[in-house]
Amino acid sequence: MTVPSSGRRERKKAATRQKIADTALRLFLDRGYDAVGIRDVAAEADVAVTTLFSHFASKEALVFEQDEDFERRLTRAVTDRAPDEPLIPALRREIHALVRHCTGDAAAPLWRLIDASPALRQYEQSMRVRHAESLARAIAADLGLTQTTTACRSIARCVIDAFSLAREADDPDAAVEEVFRMAEAAWNATSLSSAVTGGRASRP
Repeated sequence: MTVPSSGRRERKKAATRQKIADTALRLFLDRGYDAVGIRDVAAEADVAVTTLFSHFASKEALVFEQDEDFERRLTRAVTDRAPDEPLIPALRREIHALVRHCTGDAAAPLWRLIDASPALRQYEQSMRVRHAESLARAIAADLGLTQTTTACRSIARCVIDAFSLAREADDPDAAVEEVFRMAEAAWNATSLSSAVTGGRASRP
């Protein structure tokens, strides 16, 4: 069967993006983040600088190459959950999965790289804010709201913070559970939670 050309292009684009990200991380870990420039990464990956920037908007973005996937997984934990699954348990499950992925031994050098760089720490902070806003919008839409509310934003920020706190904890799973116990209690105390039936907003 002939593979559509659009499918081949997408796979080639994804492979190029991954190659650039892998090359950048290897260089950053070998030489240090500040010692490696965009041109160094492009040359080592054998791509043009313009090609690199077509995949990554900044040098910092090279380190957080799973940024979009992380955000997508969080919003899908809301939108793709089973009709009878409540909101908070669905988010707890996804955060557990993300934390396990990001706290393995293989991830340790990456986090040391981030912790050692003020630029990367600042980028990570702005990324967390963006993810929280995206998640808040998904929660509001799931409840049938036309705009996000303080409650939606508060829960979303708590979920994002759960990931960050668990990553730094000696027992990540226990940290996630502790944060989500508080998040669930707070969510159940809001008027929004009472509007949810079987994990979805009540509708006529």
